[in-house]
Amino acid sequence: MAKRLFVQAISAALSNGNLPGWLTGRLYQGSTKSVCVPGLNCYSCPGALGACPVGSWQSAMSGAVPRFPLYVLGLLLLFALAFGRTVCGWLCPFGLVQDVLHRVPVPKLERKPWMRSLARLRWAMLALTAVGAYLMYLATGTGKPLFCAWICPAGTLEGALPLLALRPEIFASAGWLTVWKGALLAIFLLAMTAIYRPFCRFLCPLGLWYGFWNRLALFGVAVDEAKCVHCGRCAAVCPMDADIAGDAHCISCGRCLPACPTSAISFRHADRKKVQNEHGGASQ
Repeated sequence: MAKRLFVQAISAALSNGNLPGWLTGRLYQGSTKSVCVPGLNCYSCPGALGACPVGSWQSAMSGAVPRFPLYVLGLLLLFALAFGRTVCGWLCPFGLVQDVLHRVPVPKLERKPWMRSLARLRWAMLALTAVGAYLMYLATGTGKPLFCAWICPAGTLEGALPLLALRPEIFASAGWLTVWKGALLAIFLLAMTAIYRPFCRFLCPLGLWYGFWNRLALFGVAVDEAKCVHCGRCAAVCPMDADIAGDAHCISCGRCLPACPTSAISFRHADRKKVQNEHGGASQ
């Protein structure tokens, strides 16, 4: 767990390393801002050095003339085939926020059937992200990044709140939508303390996309079918509602490795004994 938090922290720092932005509230506009990072990281964050793939997709589909974002799709495919949902577990800055808040010592809500049902909302969020802006264009003549504008709590936490704090003059442009997104963020922040990664599990369209490719990705948790006895212990300890290690819900956190009685689970391209020793005492 400590190693994963360290990698997450490094990833968040690299994605948001524009130090002058954190002091002035001015967005970085350099060449790297046109490159998407793998995880959910708001373009409007004062520290952001890259672009969010979800925001980039919607921005291309918005405006007066929508453009199909082949470049963004190519990067999303590259990230998915390389890492799958390992991006969610190890590289996403908003995933780090959720992991840290879940360590707050309050009573926890373990896996419940209704949580798996709520996960279906991600399909609606994926549809809203993929075609919502274009449907708005067809209806009104101008597209709008609906998921970013109406829903995304990562954008509110990483972008809106720091900008409001650093540049008080933009308060004048804040309206009911800012209040709505602030309330939604507050609900999620509270939920994160009691429920493991509620945004990832219930709403994130990016995690759903990466989950499609989990079993094909170069890196991540995998199961040796020849050794697996289908005992269900990996599912029992999984905080993400996976049915078996490495499925579409798995974020490769490593909690299942010491739980497997036959050592059938490992990280791809990793020495199995080394990985198991590293995770033997890990806890979420």
